[in-house]
Amino acid sequence: MVEMELTQIIPLVSNVATALGVCIAATYYVLTLKNTQKNMIEAEKNRRATLANNMMQYFTTKQWPKDWLELLSMRWNSFEDFQKKYDSRVNPDNFALRMSFWNICEYLGYQYRSGLIDIDTIHGIAGSWISIVWGKFAPVIREYRKSDYSNEFYTDFEYLAGELTRIQEKKQGVDEVKRMRERYSISHE
Repeated sequence: MVEMELTQIIPLVSNVATALGVCIAATYYVLTLKNTQKNMIEAEKNRRATLANNMMQYFTTKQWPKDWLELLSMRWNSFEDFQKKYDSRVNPDNFALRMSFWNICEYLGYQYRSGLIDIDTIHGIAGSWISIVWGKFAPVIREYRKSDYSNEFYTDFEYLAGELTRIQEKKQGVDEVKRMRERYSISHE
């Protein structure tokens, strides 16, 4: 009789142990998933903070306002006039300045389109600067697309500037953005 009870109890204990092992494993798996998700969210925040800090390093240097003023002081009447004064073949220093800023804007536009950085961060750090420079140089960049470069030349810069302009128009009003463009001799697109 004792043997019978043991033969009945052993499978029962084995089944209980198996069920308990499955529950422990499932609990461990869920906790691991939650921890992984938490770590991924934290890593994403750190990555975004790093991108924002890198962006701020450029726009908070002592050199940036000088570059900004030089870009805004440029004047031309036509694309041909621009080329005579500022093209890389006649003015390599100005070309380097322009390309440096245009490339930064292109990369920021790419990062924004890719979801690596959010538009509010870009707007908070450099929104007006980017949209003003795009407004000033858009006709030149579009002409370069026809003659020297591909149709994709600075399309992420263009996209980013459009998004930033929409934010500015929403926050400041269309008329204020138009006045700002006129102040810097930029026609409204």
